[in-house]
Amino acid sequence: MTEQEYKTILVPVDGSEAAEKALTKAVEVAKRNHAHLDILNVIDLKQFSVSFAGMLNASGDVVYQTFEDVDKYLAELQKKVKDQGLDDVDVHARFGSPRTVIAKDFPEDHQTDLIIMGPTGLNAVERVFVGAVTDYVIRAASCDVIIAR
Repeated sequence: MTEQEYKTILVPVDGSEAAEKALTKAVEVAKRNHAHLDILNVIDLKQFSVSFAGMLNASGDVVYQTFEDVDKYLAELQKKVKDQGLDDVDVHARFGSPRTVIAKDFPEDHQTDLIIMGPTGLNAVERVFVGAVTDYVIRAASCDVIIAR
């Protein structure tokens, strides 16, 4: 049996401890495979309040500040990964549904052949369901998925 080689690895991050552990595992796997690592944060616009008319109540400033915070967080992670000896790493921020972006959209756009993620994220409701996003990615992704514990 031949060992699977991975060339493009995706690790979605959300600031949670589980995501940070998944990133550590992803760096190890990327180094062993001489692979490219993509670090992704998906900004779900549903996290901002929505009025009864369906209009976003959050001001453009709130959305902009959120993106700035994510950009800073991703830059810190990229530096951390490079300090660990992996130079082939890119960071990405996308707006959308985390489950769809992680399982389908991003991997299709970047030819991802492995997703490494934590079992749960920051959202307490998702933790009750043992990681609703993780569960969806496991079922819907067209590439291999590793859950880092």
